[in-house]
Amino acid sequence: MKECRGVFAGKLHDYGAAWRILRIPSLTDQLYIKANRIRSLELKREARVDEGIRPEFIAIVNYAIIGLIQLQHGFAEKPDDMTTDEALAEYDRLAEDSLQLMLRKNHDYDEAWRGMRVSSYTDLILQKIFRTKQIEELDGATLISEGIDANYMDMMNYAVFGLIKLTFDE
Repeated sequence: MKECRGVFAGKLHDYGAAWRILRIPSLTDQLYIKANRIRSLELKREARVDEGIRPEFIAIVNYAIIGLIQLQHGFAEKPDDMTTDEALAEYDRLAEDSLQLMLRKNHDYDEAWRGMRVSSYTDLILQKIFRTKQIEELDGATLISEGIDANYMDMMNYAVFGLIKLTFDE
């Protein structure tokens, strides 16, 4: 998460909070682009752009947090409604919320993620994205399912698991 936050802070410095104009479906589509690229790289085992799977998992973590920020604050007409300090504070708060969720689930699932393949995290993220798109089509009116926020947190945590596995399997 420290590495993900560093990338977020660097891009926040370079671009400001330009992401504040993004609506939720656009963020879900951005998550799809990143997860689909990971799957493509996993299947092809070749990249024509000199970026690997790792930066895409980092992007998924960061876009998921941006999505959570947007769900709570709504999108902005102009990107100057949130300062760098405010954006980083929101990032830290939501990263902590997601960590606490992961720890609770990790306890209940007995750390099953450790026995999974990185490609399974990719597939699960893609599944969560398609679920999120369906919830968006329903305007959030689910009957028994969790909302978009829970799906974003799950995507983020699967991406963190992928980063951990990539780091320690290297």
